[in-house]
Amino acid sequence: MLVAALAGCSAESRSVGPDLPQTEPNGAQDPRAARYERNVYQVAQGGRYFTWYGCGVCHGSDATGTRNLNDKLWAHGSDLEQVYRYIARGHAGALARYGERIPPEQLWQITAYVRTLPQLKPEKRRRQDVEQVGEAQGRSWTGPILP
Repeated sequence: MLVAALAGCSAESRSVGPDLPQTEPNGAQDPRAARYERNVYQVAQGGRYFTWYGCGVCHGSDATGTRNLNDKLWAHGSDLEQVYRYIARGHAGALARYGERIPPEQLWQITAYVRTLPQLKPEKRRRQDVEQVGEAQGRSWTGPILP
């Protein structure tokens, strides 16, 4: 029974330390992707950062805004490397350099969240919204305050 209990927790395992990615994906089949896209905790964290960093301003809180992320018909591609790079350095305007303001691990988490949106059931998204009510929610984000 102990083995079954431990096996059930693997979908929510949390990793801290030197094995966290410090660089962007090295291709569409980067083996590090499985740690994020198949991990409930990592995807949930990505959803949290999606809200914190104000992504919902353009994409809508349910990611169906003018720049819909729920259909996977994305102009800049939908594979891991394309999504990560577009978030990190492809946005137009003043916030074009999210990769300079958001740590790589958080970018991996946001990427995992965005890529799982088409499979995310509405009730799960609503639950996540309820859980985040008391947390920071950005209208726009310009990065950390520099000294």
